[in-house]
Amino acid sequence: METTPVMRKFILHWGEMGTQWGINRSVAQIHALLYLAGEPLTADELVEHLDIARSNVSMSLKELKGWGLIRTVHLRGDRKDHFETQYDVWELFRIIIIERQKREIDPTARLLEECVDESAANEAADDPDRHARLVAMHEFIQLSASWGRRTTSLSAPKMRKLAQLGDTIFRLID
Repeated sequence: METTPVMRKFILHWGEMGTQWGINRSVAQIHALLYLAGEPLTADELVEHLDIARSNVSMSLKELKGWGLIRTVHLRGDRKDHFETQYDVWELFRIIIIERQKREIDPTARLLEECVDESAANEAADDPDRHARLVAMHEFIQLSASWGRRTTSLSAPKMRKLAQLGDTIFRLID
């Protein structure tokens, strides 16, 4: 496989966007290359195409596996591990939402619940506005978590259909 100028442009941009989303640049670039390649690649091929250190590739592959975004595959007649990603963008979106929910939303919801309970028991009478702000944030995070769970329970085609209904939904609430 040859890395084309368009591929390089996308991979570089995806790496930069990854840093904006809190993802290591190399992790995002490897995922972008695997997505565009359309075929499983070895770690050595990733090193060659992206010109990054083998150790960086190994750590990035481990992180991508931890997110559930790539899998190891074995090709007949080749003893090396090959890596591939999901090519359905809606399935990728679903996986990322599930992981972000586990890593970010759920712990925040638990912490906010503790804060609301402690505030109700100890501080609500002293500063009811602060308590109300904590309650509002907790309700928002719970609603977001609920929406995330419901969305990720849908199949990729149904998620796409839900997104396509967006304009209709916005017209209904306006």
